[in-house]
Amino acid sequence: ETWNLVVQVETLDRTGMRHVRTPQHYTIGYRSVERRSHQMSSMTSGSVYHGIEEWFVAATFRMPHGDGGQSRARIKTLLAQRIAAQPLGIPNAGSVFRNPPGDHAARMIEACGLKGRCIGGASISAKHANFIVNNGGASAADIEALIELAQQSVQQQFGIHLEREVRVVGERA
Repeated sequence: ETWNLVVQVETLDRTGMRHVRTPQHYTIGYRSVERRSHQMSSMTSGSVYHGIEEWFVAATFRMPHGDGGQSRARIKTLLAQRIAAQPLGIPNAGSVFRNPPGDHAARMIEACGLKGRCIGGASISAKHANFIVNNGGASAADIEALIELAQQSVQQQFGIHLEREVRVVGERA
């Protein structure tokens, strides 16, 4: 979590207008940001302000002083763990679903037998089931079909609705 280090953020709306905001403008939750005193939707990278959709495009951070060598060693360890556990060498959109309270979306998707399942050029990663990867030529429809398959399967087997972490922008063809 890095929000407590944010000095300001820059957003971009659909009209191309840039906005600078401070952390005081937002209420932070588990993988969500809401604009205070204005209606906004839950998001990981976008929001709605006065009916205009906005996305975070930049941030300024104020980092605490510390031991640079120790910090670099910690970052190196964390990156190695991430590389070992996630399909970072293959095009993907990152973590697809939020973890439900007390469980992991990847565990439930894998328990449904979906790890490695392909639709078109996309598949649920064989390395980490909460990632959908593009094996080459995947369409947005392929990816969305896998997202819906995972949601339906987990709902049916566990009675839990997986909440998307990724946002689909645009309309279906």
